Amino acid sequence: MASLATVSEELAEIDGQIADIFRALSNGFQKLEKIKDSNRRSRQLEELTDKLRECKRLIKEFDRELKGLEDRNDPDTNKILNEKKQSLIKELNSYVAMKKQCASNLDNKRVELFEGPSEGIGEDNVLLASSMTNQELIDNGNQMMDETDQAIERSKKVVHDTINVGTDTAAALKAQTEQMSRIVNELDSIHFSIKKASKLVKEIGRQVATDKCIMALLFLIVLGVVTIIIVKLVNPHNKDIRDIPGLAPPVQSRRLLWKC
Repeated sequence: MASLATVSEELAEIDGQIADIFRALSNGFQKLEKIKDSNRRSRQLEELTDKLRECKRLIKEFDRELKGLEDRNDPDTNKILNEKKQSLIKELNSYVAMKKQCASNLDNKRVELFEGPSEGIGEDNVLLASSMTNQELIDNGNQMMDETDQAIERSKKVVHDTINVGTDTAAALKAQTEQMSRIVNELDSIHFSIKKASKLVKEIGRQVATDKCIMALLFLIVLGVVTIIIVKLVNPHNKDIRDIPGLAPPVQSRRLLWKC
């Protein structure tokens, strides 16, 4: 642990988490051997399976972090770290093998609940029944029926749990499908809004251009009015050039003008 800390704090932290899971797995498998009830063994095995998955994920993170440090470490350090990774994988595989063996044993016990007694056991029961009294036979039969009822109830519970898991999975898939549909509808709405906004921007642009033309015409009109006002102010009487002394044209010119 100390050597890993000198190389990378991340590697040291991951290694500590893996060590904690390995201790939990060791204690869990020891506890599993002492459990006799099939349902409890099944739940304990599911918990151990979850821990195995988490351990596998941490080992992958350990490997990714190790590859990221290969360029910075010397060959000897990389060799030690790779050996550490291989030892973690080996230990994980040993627990996986134990889990498979326990699961196989659990399945075999469940099958035995539904199978009838073998021929040797039947003969032993016949010999044993011949030495029993009627009350003992009745009590033994009731006990066997109770055990059979318990096995059936456990089987029903397993089936019920399986149905519940399937129902939850179907509900989750339906919810995800509805969520995807909502996302698609929202994307369509956004696309429509963008198109509408683009059209509105174009209309605003055209309106601005029209307003500019109108302003230009108004400016020309105002300019013309101002020009007229200025002319009126400069020449208020609006005298004809012929009435101004010294500027009257000759008589001949006047006649020509009249003829014209």
